[in-house]
Amino acid sequence: MAALLALYLIFVGQYALLLINSEEPAAKAMGFALAVLPLVGAWALVSELTFVARGQRLISLLGAESGLPIDDLPRLPSGRIDPKAADLEFETHQKDVEQHPAAWQSWLRLGLAYDASGDRSRARWATRKAISLHRAEVKATGSAA
Repeated sequence: MAALLALYLIFVGQYALLLINSEEPAAKAMGFALAVLPLVGAWALVSELTFVARGQRLISLLGAESGLPIDDLPRLPSGRIDPKAADLEFETHQKDVEQHPAAWQSWLRLGLAYDASGDRSRARWATRKAISLHRAEVKATGSAA
């Protein structure tokens, strides 16, 4: 999807340049307006790819610490995690965050629990919080771990 978006942004950018180079004032105006779309799209694409890379890095670090939750939840016939079982497991991770609000590990596990429950927006929110806490920890300690 990222490659398709990048290709789309390239085509839109080229079309914007064609319109900007036109002699018609209305076409020029449309071209300048259309030129904004690739900039916004490129920013969104880079932002999402950065989020994914940072999140994956934290998952790797948590795995190296043997801190990843064990994936033993029952699954539906479709292969997805049973939401009721995920909700029960979620409470454990929520309590962990309440006990350790400054620990990126707790927030990342909460994000994984939200994801297992099917709540993608809260999963992203908790993962972003974990990334922020980890970055602050690295900045404070000066280590790259």
